[in-house]
Amino acid sequence: MKLTDYKLLGRSGLRVSPLSLGTMTFGSDWGWGAESGEARRIFDLYVDRGGNFIDTAVNYTNGAAERFVGEFVGDKRERLVLATKFTMARDPGNPNSGGNHRLNMVRSVEQSLRQLATDRIDLLYLHGWDMTTRPDEVMRALDDLVRSGKILYVGICNTPAWRIAEMQTLADLRGWSPFVALQIEYSLVERTVEHELMPMAAALGLGVLPWSPLGGGVLTGKYSKADIQDSRDAAVSPSRKGVIASSGHLNDRSIEIAQEVRAVADEVGSTPSRIALAWTLANPTVVSPVMGARTLAQAEENLGALDVALSSDQLARLNQVSEPDPIFPARFVERPLVQQLIFGGAAVARRV
Repeated sequence: MKLTDYKLLGRSGLRVSPLSLGTMTFGSDWGWGAESGEARRIFDLYVDRGGNFIDTAVNYTNGAAERFVGEFVGDKRERLVLATKFTMARDPGNPNSGGNHRLNMVRSVEQSLRQLATDRIDLLYLHGWDMTTRPDEVMRALDDLVRSGKILYVGICNTPAWRIAEMQTLADLRGWSPFVALQIEYSLVERTVEHELMPMAAALGLGVLPWSPLGGGVLTGKYSKADIQDSRDAAVSPSRKGVIASSGHLNDRSIEIAQEVRAVADEVGSTPSRIALAWTLANPTVVSPVMGARTLAQAEENLGALDVALSSDQLARLNQVSEPDPIFPARFVERPLVQQLIFGGAAVARRV
């Protein structure tokens, strides 16, 4: 696979690369990102290889990420798909500087347009469900922005499956712009999204873009059981290890999964990072994992995942060591007794 083996994004006709470039690491405002020069080298490496899908957000590194991207794009604008996000507060103490309501949405889009130095956003994500704004306000406001030409497509991140299904159905019923993309955390250390979110995405026409496909760095093999810690801090940590601890992924189980990833990497003469990314790419629901890098070497490393082909046995081993616990109602319905009660012992083909 190459970056130029483009895929369709969900139900849309938009063509995007099979790896997208995440830019949360562009800018040092949060204490651990890449300065402008290194960020530019990462950007150029991705684009020169044929990558066309750039992922950012209005608040990443306090706006530096979007400003860097706006500067780097230059005369390549029409070759690239620019995706950004709104929701997160940018003005401490101002309750309307965050959330999913129309006011923050419009203000965020205007700020992103300025920071990105562009006249349109190709894909705008709702960054996370705020549990306060009504779905009809969100979907109508997004549709108004599409009709205005300021955004072209809409996506959603970090929201319960039932709520996304409600909003997608509302858009379809009222002729508003539907979601075409779902960005969610998905990796060998975070597979609970397979229960509801990924089947929903497949059924409703949303292309899945995993964020943190390396489990925040745990799957690279850089941590051991001596590094295990859990952080409940609300502030963004000034260290990458602190950020991962805040995510809850520095635990015994994640380290065990990372050890199996390394074993597979050794077998195929690859690296843990590439194996972890290749595993996400093997899922047919996944369109384009979001790869992040703080250095040019890390970006080169991640792009090498496109060259990895995992065997069915290797996939099975990785799946087994990372298998999430079943949840209700699937846990109940899949039991032999319940299957017997539902189908009466007959063999019945399942819908995909």
